[in-house]
Amino acid sequence: MVDKRMSGFTERWFAMVVLVLMVVSANAFLVDLTLVEDAVAKGAVCLDGSPPGYHLSRGFGSGVNNWLVHFEGGSWCNNVTTCSARTKTRLGSSKYMIKQVDFSGLLGNNKARNPDFYNWNRIKVRYCDGASFTGDVEAVNPVDKLYFRGQRVFKAVIGDLMAKGMINAQQAVISGCSAGGLTSILHCDNFRALMPKTTKVKCLADAGFFIDVKDVSGAYHIRSFFNEVATLQQSVKNLPLACTEKLGTQCFFPQYLLPYIQTPLFLLNAGYDSWQIKNIVAPGVADPHGLWHNCKLDIKKCSPNQLETMQGFRLEMLNALKIFQNSASGGMFINSCYAHCQSEMQETWLANDSPKLNGLSIAEAVQNWYFGQGIVKETDCPYPCDSTCHNRVFTPKEY
Repeated sequence: MVDKRMSGFTERWFAMVVLVLMVVSANAFLVDLTLVEDAVAKGAVCLDGSPPGYHLSRGFGSGVNNWLVHFEGGSWCNNVTTCSARTKTRLGSSKYMIKQVDFSGLLGNNKARNPDFYNWNRIKVRYCDGASFTGDVEAVNPVDKLYFRGQRVFKAVIGDLMAKGMINAQQAVISGCSAGGLTSILHCDNFRALMPKTTKVKCLADAGFFIDVKDVSGAYHIRSFFNEVATLQQSVKNLPLACTEKLGTQCFFPQYLLPYIQTPLFLLNAGYDSWQIKNIVAPGVADPHGLWHNCKLDIKKCSPNQLETMQGFRLEMLNALKIFQNSASGGMFINSCYAHCQSEMQETWLANDSPKLNGLSIAEAVQNWYFGQGIVKETDCPYPCDSTCHNRVFTPKEY
């Protein structure tokens, strides 16, 4: 009798698994990897010297001449050791990039789930240079054999897309998540300059507004880190001179670069950005006893003092954004969620229960801004007031 019951349970469980897999398969939208092989001759290569790559889903119908170029995230490397380690991963070598990736959120091809960009040419550019596509060092050390050529990669990828039709773009958006979001800020005007003058160009940065703040020990850990990244890869020469002649490598921070960006820019960020809380506010080096461990895994586990620190971080972010409030062409969606990157996932981009500010989902806010349907400068009330948030809960393995 027990065996029959167990057998029936197993059959029902197996049927449920098959059904789930069928649903996932039906909703999956896999896009093939394209390697820019001729970029190698130009020295536009990943950290290990391999060719850069991207995934392109061709536009159709009314979107055939519109282009959305989205840059992948993945932090940065700040010295030879950390950059060398990346050469053994997809973040430093195209040899380790998977051949297909799933497009969803703002990259999805479903009109109901992505009404504004579903039929555009949508591209995801793989991140393999370690410095948000800003480095350009001619010399290659014969020992470590690292190539710091992100700036060349950026130009080579854009050039390859131009040859595939982007030269005829009527509308174009450069976007990105995390380090890719920073890419879309740092390269916003560069992208505009490379596009035809007749193209309507705007930039969208998701979770790319990294701010220059002290950590819980009182040190500017992230400032030192970004300085090492920018110095190692000679990034300064590829940032606006009007900024770098005053602040040098600090221009790697978006808050110092905003006054010099001329192209319309939309900033999407969580006020309690989980990556920044974990790595800027309370990095391991500033928390040797692990007092922030549980808090960083789940905001609900933060102590009153830790929440107060996080509220201070949010206020620092809003203060850094004050200059952007007066931008006539800029848009903003700063919700009070514990999250990082909200445009790539369908559940946060546009769904029945996706995050909202003043009744607008992220997709709707971007739509209003891009298509000129009103000024979009949405800022949330402090945590925990927003019940629409999809607060991220990490597992110890993700820590």
